[in-house]
Amino acid sequence: MAEFTVSTASADDMRLIAAWARDEGWHPGDGDENVFFPTDPGGFLVGRLDERPISSIAAIRYGSGHGFIGLYLTVPEFRGRGYGLKTWQAGMERLAGRHIGLDGVVAQQENYRRSGFQQAWITTRYEGVLAGAETAPGLEVVEASEVPFGELAAYDRRFFPAERDAFLALWITAPGRHGVAVIRDDRVAGFAVRRPAGDADRIGPVFADDLAAAETLLAGLSTDYEMPVLLDVPGTNPEAAKLAGRLGLEPAWDTARMYTSGTPEMDLSGIYAVTSLELG
Repeated sequence: MAEFTVSTASADDMRLIAAWARDEGWHPGDGDENVFFPTDPGGFLVGRLDERPISSIAAIRYGSGHGFIGLYLTVPEFRGRGYGLKTWQAGMERLAGRHIGLDGVVAQQENYRRSGFQQAWITTRYEGVLAGAETAPGLEVVEASEVPFGELAAYDRRFFPAERDAFLALWITAPGRHGVAVIRDDRVAGFAVRRPAGDADRIGPVFADDLAAAETLLAGLSTDYEMPVLLDVPGTNPEAAKLAGRLGLEPAWDTARMYTSGTPEMDLSGIYAVTSLELG
């Protein structure tokens, strides 16, 4: 009889999980696994059938009380046999007692509700070639790596339920990334990161004080680029959807951001694109 086990992923497993995500059409960023893994090395789990990896889940711990579920999938030929559910249970057990978030396909919402999740908003993926973004008067675009890290981390904390300094430091400096910040009156008024993702680039996060700062960030990330982009825009910010449409992007598909124990306190009006669907 085949033996199924769930255990912590290795660095090699992370590359395999990234390949699975590409096969699903999720467009993970190139090299995302190298940023994700150090964030919480024990948080990536792999289900093995007779030692063959066939399923995965990320159950990431942030701070002392927050967690995030992502990269939950099973190799197609092994679906419908309960292996995915066992992997899910292992991930949820790792985050027991924490406030947990996830981004899941809308069709799976009912299954997530059975595990205690409730919808906070719908995130729409917009895609296309950025065109026409302009820099607003009074705003300066700088490289994110030039901003004192403490200031950038404090700004990020407005838009995420927990401190994530280790993740953020890698997110803005990993090879192939382009992070920019906008400065108004000598203070950070927004920041965003663009990264390659196969045949498109993903932009996330786009965090900004207001619409002018958000458009200025996208202007700073559209110069000298020819690749189409993908932005994951939360339904809590109607201005973000309007901006994406005005700059030439079209809605492609939706996911549901869900949480246990209610939506955490964040500056939702300043989220013009979420950081990632995989780790929040």
